[in-house]
Amino acid sequence: MTKILIVDDHVSVQESLSTAFDAQEDFAVVGTCSSAAYAPLYCEKLQPDLVFMDVRTEKGASGIEAVETLRRQFPKLKIIVMTAFEEVTYVPRARQAGADAFVYKSRSLSFFIETARGVVLGETFFPEPRAVPVPTGEAPLTDREMEILRLLCRHMTNREIASELFISENTVKYHKANMLAKTGFSTAVDLAFYMISNGWINPLY
Repeated sequence: MTKILIVDDHVSVQESLSTAFDAQEDFAVVGTCSSAAYAPLYCEKLQPDLVFMDVRTEKGASGIEAVETLRRQFPKLKIIVMTAFEEVTYVPRARQAGADAFVYKSRSLSFFIETARGVVLGETFFPEPRAVPVPTGEAPLTDREMEILRLLCRHMTNREIASELFISENTVKYHKANMLAKTGFSTAVDLAFYMISNGWINPLY
């Protein structure tokens, strides 16, 4: 029997997943939690085998950051990250944080169950992230460029970005120049505004 903890601040999601998994002979939901900040405490107490972790939870607690913490504290724990938002950096960030799978909430409950069974068996599942349309028709932005762009959208300076990513300021400037050349924007501020206003990047999570 696989024990499941659901971390999501929407009661409807908690109830839907609980009902779906409790109806299966091989799963049992042992608890629900509204904030990713408390996930380690719940895991310590309930000892689940699998955690469903929402990207954005109560009071702004980051599910992706919680994944990193859980992976360090509970190395054998299986973690599936989920979200209702198609923000372009969520999938690669969840993978890098140590998640075993990523599922959009628009998928069916049967897909959630199928994915959970695969993860329990050691499989991984990460959908292809949305490709950002490049107005000039040049090559798409690279993973590193997207990483830098996400930090730009958080109003970080070149020095702060360099420190965050352990690279030089000149490398940051090089990637910014490439991004502007590819997208046709004249400044990084304009590019960041475009990404945020069109929902491609959420600077808060």
